[in-house]
Amino acid sequence: MLRRKGDAVMVGIVEGFEGELCRIEVNGRIMDVPRSRVGNGVRPGDVVELKDGIWLVNRQKTEARGKEIKKLMDEVWED
Repeated sequence: MLRRKGDAVMVGIVEGFEGELCRIEVNGRIMDVPRSRVGNGVRPGDVVELKDGIWLVNRQKTEARGKEIKKLMDEVWED
């Protein structure tokens, strides 16, 4: 499946796993996705992108999200 330049990529955040389902938040809504449609090594909190029908981790976006969350937490817990 080829995408044209500028086509939107579906992006979500993994909320967790329940049995054979992976719960992914996309645009504020939770989707239940079969584990067979999720790449190996995906963990809760990962930022994932749908590519060729499989949800794969975007390591760069996941790391950036983690840094942003840490920054916000540090601001809240400052003395």
